Amino acid sequence: MLQWDLDGDGKVTRAEAREQRGNIFVMFDQDSDGTFSDEELAGIDEHKAMQLEAGKGPGHNLPAGTPPPGMGPGKGPGKGLGMGKGPGMGPVNPLTGLDVPAAQGMRLFDSNGDGTVTEAEFIAGTDGWFTMRDRNGDGVLTTADFGRP
Repeated sequence: MLQWDLDGDGKVTRAEAREQRGNIFVMFDQDSDGTFSDEELAGIDEHKAMQLEAGKGPGHNLPAGTPPPGMGPGKGPGKGLGMGKGPGMGPVNPLTGLDVPAAQGMRLFDSNGDGTVTEAEFIAGTDGWFTMRDRNGDGVLTTADFGRP
């Protein structure tokens, strides 16, 4: 919440989320060309690995014994990124999982399907990201939107 609540009022608006996603894009677009190169995507993966090593990211504040997101028996229909029914990896959400390679996760934002994610596409992807997290549908994210489903 602290990283996304840009005005410090305890709520994250869609506008704040879009602004912060723009900031994230700029942080990783090292050559400032408005797209993510393979090298920049590798940099995102390195950053995510460091976050995990530092104990940050999704699932690190769960009660003891709770498997991290994406682990455990799969329950999906076998479509998309999850491996479907059966033991092993369950559906992994690329919008929240730090274990999904950046190149794979970015495919969700490549709206024109050209294999490249632009800054505009990345920021436009905020809407789905935001809606998924706004569990009570009030148009803002607060700590009440997180926790057990």
